[in-house]
Amino acid sequence: MTPVHFAFSSAFLLGLTGLAFHRSHLLSALLCLEGMMLSLFIALSIWTLQSDSTGSSATPMLLLAFSACEASAGLALLVATARTHGTDRLQNLNLLQC
Repeated sequence: MTPVHFAFSSAFLLGLTGLAFHRSHLLSALLCLEGMMLSLFIALSIWTLQSDSTGSSATPMLLLAFSACEASAGLALLVATARTHGTDRLQNLNLLQC
């Protein structure tokens, strides 16, 4: 395993660990998701550059577009949650109470 591969794998796993164990606020969960998407984007970009294939050169840009859509939807949910519930703590959210 190369040091670059280890760095991006550990960055993805750190984001996944943060998402799994530290779910106190919605904003921290969204930041962990963004960190995971960023590590996937950089790893996929490096893989595309190293493989020298033109067929998969659009894949990192597609992932980046989906990541931007995910971030905007997450921020919209964060604003809506903060307006209706007054906080972004995940323990205070009850889906049955809507």
